[in-house]
Amino acid sequence: MDYRQDLFGEEYGSDNPVEEEGEGEGRGIKRTRAGQQQSTSSASSRSSSSSSSSGSSSSSSSSTKSRSSSSGGGGSSSGGGSGSGSGSGGEEEGNGEGLEASSRYRESYGHGVEEKDEEEEDRDLFGPDNEDYTRTLATSPYPVPVLPPIRNINNQSRGGFGRGRRQNNRGGAGLLPRPGSFSYPQNYGSGPKYMNGRDERFVSELKFSKSEETLSRKVIQFQEPCELACYSRVDGGDVYFDDRSLRLFKRLISEDIGADLNQGFDTFTEKKDLGSMGYGDLLACIRNKGIPLQNIHFVTYRNNLNKIMATVYIRHEPWEMGVHKRNGVVYLDVHKLQERPQSELDRRRSYWGYCFENLATEDPSRDDGEGIHHIDANVEFCAVIKTKLGAHRLLMGAEMDCYDSTDDGRRFYVELKTSRELDYHTEERYEREKLLKFWIQSFLAGVPYIVIGFRDDSGRLVRTERLRTKDITHRVKMKGYWQGGVCLAFADEVLCWLYGTVKENEDYILRFGPPFARLELLQAQSCPDVITYHLEQLQNP
Repeated sequence: MDYRQDLFGEEYGSDNPVEEEGEGEGRGIKRTRAGQQQSTSSASSRSSSSSSSSGSSSSSSSSTKSRSSSSGGGGSSSGGGSGSGSGSGGEEEGNGEGLEASSRYRESYGHGVEEKDEEEEDRDLFGPDNEDYTRTLATSPYPVPVLPPIRNINNQSRGGFGRGRRQNNRGGAGLLPRPGSFSYPQNYGSGPKYMNGRDERFVSELKFSKSEETLSRKVIQFQEPCELACYSRVDGGDVYFDDRSLRLFKRLISEDIGADLNQGFDTFTEKKDLGSMGYGDLLACIRNKGIPLQNIHFVTYRNNLNKIMATVYIRHEPWEMGVHKRNGVVYLDVHKLQERPQSELDRRRSYWGYCFENLATEDPSRDDGEGIHHIDANVEFCAVIKTKLGAHRLLMGAEMDCYDSTDDGRRFYVELKTSRELDYHTEERYEREKLLKFWIQSFLAGVPYIVIGFRDDSGRLVRTERLRTKDITHRVKMKGYWQGGVCLAFADEVLCWLYGTVKENEDYILRFGPPFARLELLQAQSCPDVITYHLEQLQNP
């Protein structure tokens, strides 16, 4: 009989096992889908065939004997000794052959595997019978691996600077170095003008007691910026109350990729520090356009608001500004802190930004193919913008780089920035700090687009990228770097505290410095002449 017909026949393909019962007890046979026949007395047929050929069951194994005895006389059945109870010799012979084939298949593919698996399961992995385990040395000959130190130099602003002491219990430097290139004056915080470690000019302070989570719950309304006036500064320093210094954005800036931003450096005119005179130009423009100040709370340059809003996340850059309240209006004057002398490389990096601005704008005076030269950093265009942050109305001056226009002729401003090409080590710091400053500067003035020119270390333009201002917050929000709403909430806290603290006809200095944990309001001795002149002109036009 062909074994394959029995093993892979109709009974093999049936879902339910087929059961055949014989005359003896427990002689039922079950055939499963795997082709293995399982029975409580399946060995009886083997015992019967064994006894008919040899005449004795003594030659059977101990397991066969036990199965034969349990079959109850199955081994002494007459005829062919088949497991069938049908009474016909042919069927019994055929069934006997099938059972014998099934037993052989089970012995070859069934019981052998099962018994081997049982032996593997019973084997103790950590016992004396495991040769590999017994040969394992008690002490490993390999050295213990040591992980390299974590190099995290671009993430110093995460979580503020309260995480890590300056001095630990074991001595030596603290975990987090104090960042930034700002050098503190000698004997800072001590001397005759300090009392108990605090400046004798001290008036009030605003501690950073509210967490980022608390500030994020506040919803601060910010009014869409509206331009009321503008003025231009041209070569020579003259100021005109028009837009003659405003430049048009060049949309094909990508064609200048590979340009050397060092061209024209020898003929560069650096920006002069005008001090309060620059603030006087803003006040003169307000008077020239007749902008009323009765309902205005703050008059300032945008740069002062940039510093306030960024302080909630950038806690290592000191700044200060003048605060002068007159006729219910708080004038925020610009104070420039003393900086270390610039090196040749610092001057070149500063020039690269001005050079990119000239590359990215149309210049009617420059012929096609002509190189860039004679850049004057003092030439600028400034827009006077009115907006409202929370409960306070703001009137601010904002320098604009260039403009573009839509198809229907509507004009909008474009901010131009430069940055070193990003890599793995600088990308996070770029998104944490630079993108924060870019967003604040453009958001406050309602600038919808920012074009960034990325350069290499030698000053060559590598690529350009255009960002939409409103998309920057979505880009960093998924990474949890900063939130624009937190910046607005912090600025609202500062403006409310400042406006409610300063007194009429008194002068102050708002300062942020070491230990970078609070804003300090100090008493000032005098008011800038440009503000005094402005007030006189308002009273006697």
